[in-house]
Amino acid sequence: MNPTMSAVKLTPFRKILIANRGEIALRVMRTAKRLGYETVAVYSTADANARHVREADQAVWIGESQPSQSYLRIDGIIEAAKASGADAVHPGYGFLAENAEFAKACRAAGLVFIGPSPEAIHAMGNKAGAKDIMQKAGVPCVPGYQGEDQSDATMLTAAKRIGFPVMIKAVAGGGGRGMRLVPDEAAFPDSLRAARSEAQNAFGDPHVILERAIVQPRHIEIQVFGDRHGNAIHLGERDCSVQRRHQKLIEEAPSPAVSPELRARMGATAVAAVKAISYEGAGTLEFLLDAAGNYYFMEMNTRLQVEHPVTEAITGLDLVELQLRVAGGEPLPLTQDEVKFSGHAIEVRLCAEDAAHGFMPQSGRMLRWRAPSELRVEDALESGGEIPPFYDSMIAKIISHGATRDEARRRLTAGLAQMSALGVTTNQSFLACSLDHPAFAAGQATTAFIDEHSSDLLGVKTSEGLHTAVAALLVHVSAIGPVHAQQHLGLAHGYPIPMRLNLDGHIVEPTVRRERGDVFRVGLAESEHALTLGARNGDVLHFTSDGVLDSATFVREGADLYFNFAGATSHVRDLSHAAVMKAGDAGSDGKLRASMNGRVVSVLAKAGDTVAAGAPIIVLEAMKMQHVHAAPVSGKLATLNAAEGDQVTTGFVIAEIEATQDAA
Repeated sequence: MNPTMSAVKLTPFRKILIANRGEIALRVMRTAKRLGYETVAVYSTADANARHVREADQAVWIGESQPSQSYLRIDGIIEAAKASGADAVHPGYGFLAENAEFAKACRAAGLVFIGPSPEAIHAMGNKAGAKDIMQKAGVPCVPGYQGEDQSDATMLTAAKRIGFPVMIKAVAGGGGRGMRLVPDEAAFPDSLRAARSEAQNAFGDPHVILERAIVQPRHIEIQVFGDRHGNAIHLGERDCSVQRRHQKLIEEAPSPAVSPELRARMGATAVAAVKAISYEGAGTLEFLLDAAGNYYFMEMNTRLQVEHPVTEAITGLDLVELQLRVAGGEPLPLTQDEVKFSGHAIEVRLCAEDAAHGFMPQSGRMLRWRAPSELRVEDALESGGEIPPFYDSMIAKIISHGATRDEARRRLTAGLAQMSALGVTTNQSFLACSLDHPAFAAGQATTAFIDEHSSDLLGVKTSEGLHTAVAALLVHVSAIGPVHAQQHLGLAHGYPIPMRLNLDGHIVEPTVRRERGDVFRVGLAESEHALTLGARNGDVLHFTSDGVLDSATFVREGADLYFNFAGATSHVRDLSHAAVMKAGDAGSDGKLRASMNGRVVSVLAKAGDTVAAGAPIIVLEAMKMQHVHAAPVSGKLATLNAAEGDQVTTGFVIAEIEATQDAA
């Protein structure tokens, strides 16, 4: 114990308002309740029926669905704390977690902020300021530009001096938002504009910095903790190299690329950095590690991380409990020598997104949710619950722990196969393919992993023929009612029933014929599959194919059916009774449709304009990411049906373009 502890004032509290939502709010609640604290949830209109609202002791509405009108409203959250009688605030991660003004407002209101001081957040939460502190402390940093002059000309000059490829990063950013990798000078102006716009919408600050892009590095972060008694420790590293759009998808601890000696060096660097600013609470220093073993400081996250469960798994510590104890004035309960590591842990982020179409964010109703029974799962999901389009696309975290890395990987792969997330497209299959990929299995994944192996990672885990046959059978069975109440089908040997299905965006036209009893034969263009029905337990159908007993979990709603088979989740739309479109209709009818539920943040053309195919028309924001929607054909922009600020749904016709004669 630090000898000055007796002079340090304790700050006890009894009721914690959690200034966040979803799985992180529930995660904080779990530890807070175990330690005897009361909890208060806050919620937006979109989250009125959310689990974190129901499971808190109290809940306060703080505004409309947009984050700027609710979870980013400092005044609203402070008022909610006062109204509920809360005397402490836990910010979670995202939203206001790294906002120095929020921490300062909590202090001014007499609330204990469960996190670092406003001064530390300001010093290390700002990317430019943090790099300056690290450079003065002798910590290796990525070469770049973090000056006050943000003019286009100055930024371009700096980018050319640094050398392409260059990375643009939002000063106040995190989670990959406001970040662009720019390959060359020609792409720089548009990338700069997009990064600034995204940074302004996500963080209220358009300022950016530039960094040299380190090619194919590892993304390594060090978990640190400090207390107000001058103590600081690190809890080892996490490898977060598997990313898309600069956002992490798979995290593990320890890193397969970090030796004990390198861990000690990086840990000492991190501890020295936080001691230099008298840091209090949980924090993470993020580094890029190149193939030669050189590491470069990127940024510090002055909060709890999404991926903290893998550190908890290998250390046996509850990081939220440490946060609460440190915030109350207690010293850290262990020294660096007492930190022990056991086994290996891996976490995957289940996201509502379509990996096959550029990881496009998705939203809607989760018709069926069943979490793996043998793994740790952090989520706020439930069958029938809505996934709103206003927030981050991550909807659950699945964590495995094993004696070895391969054991942890196998357990996580098995858990993903057991899991059901039906009704909203997720990256479940993509995650399973990533874990199974030889490069990941060998511990060789860098930040280039997804780009290098995308074709492998987007593949179906079973034969396409059998997968299609199962889809056709499930659509047929769900249409005719309970499996064992099919006497109305008539003769034992039925005629082939033609079907037309949209299976994961591809049109297939199988036939289904009842051969005898519970034996069905599904005919495809080049093959035929015999499937024998077994028992049906709720939403699980058992069947035998080629002598192998198997099963699929499915749910149907109208013409849409969602199913999970052999670890792959698919969406099927039954078009058997729909009118057949003429060839080319879908791609050349001149209608620009919204690819997701989202909010129009920018309109880049106006009715009457002549536009070329591929020209940007509007920018939609969904789940905190911006997506440009471009003209499908060249021609005249005849109608524009959306304005800035409008909320549109998937498939909504944003604009109609009258194709020019040349384009036709």
